[in-house]
Amino acid sequence: MTTADWIAVDWGTTHMRAWAMQGRVAVDQVQSDRGMNYLSPNQFEPALLGVIDSWLDTRRTTSVICCGMLGARQGWVEAPYAKTPCPAAGLSMVRAQTTDPRIAVHVLPGISQATPPDVMRGEETQIAGFLSLNDGWDGVICLPGTHSKWAHISAGEVVSFQTFMTGEMFGLLSKQSVLRHSTQTETWDDTAFSDAMNDAMSKPETLAARLFRLRASDLLNGTDNATTRAQLSGLLIGAELAAARPYWLGQQVAVIGASGLAHTYVAALAELGLAATHAPVDAMTLAGLCAAQRSLETA
Repeated sequence: MTTADWIAVDWGTTHMRAWAMQGRVAVDQVQSDRGMNYLSPNQFEPALLGVIDSWLDTRRTTSVICCGMLGARQGWVEAPYAKTPCPAAGLSMVRAQTTDPRIAVHVLPGISQATPPDVMRGEETQIAGFLSLNDGWDGVICLPGTHSKWAHISAGEVVSFQTFMTGEMFGLLSKQSVLRHSTQTETWDDTAFSDAMNDAMSKPETLAARLFRLRASDLLNGTDNATTRAQLSGLLIGAELAAARPYWLGQQVAVIGASGLAHTYVAALAELGLAATHAPVDAMTLAGLCAAQRSLETA
């Protein structure tokens, strides 16, 4: 039996992960497919207890520190956005209403930006985790994913950030557009990716035309799916890098993400002459939740 001093939770749109914490060490972890999208507000507490019940001590109340989409307007409790510029860590948490006396659930807010309008929810905790492990770090943090983020960091604050729907566009185009007939593979062609990325960076305004050429090349030239899939990714990431140039140009860059996608971004940045640092997303999320728990202890 594992008993937690406190519990860390990353609750996203499609999944939830929880860690049983003893001090700053995770002694157990679980994952659930009951993400925010699949729950109504009154279902969050039962869903949480369903995975953490064995970690709770009936003799005391255990703090549960949460980040992610459960703090959205459609989630368990709305945690209003902190506004940039703002610290990545130490953000004011919102207490979620619970009926079980064994838990006290605290939800971290996301971060918003007024001009141009932008929001993040969950990524701020990864940024806080990275900064807690890299004291005094200034530069730009890239968080690739469904909605990639580029955040300018100075003196421990998120000064500004920009979001790109690169991952979602790749998913839609490769699975629901005409390109789905030419991308049905999980294999990869590094040279095709690199060439397409550079093409998109040189002329990002031609992106829509270049995308259709992928299908035409398959029909006319029999281009294999591995090449087309890599070209699709290269075009989309290249367009993102072109638009994000004011963020990364001449800056120290860190990439927080799962190894496969993060390494793709690190390799792309290396081609542009930037030696970006990769930080694993799970470790940064947990470090950020630990930083939030410390701030709760000292509040």
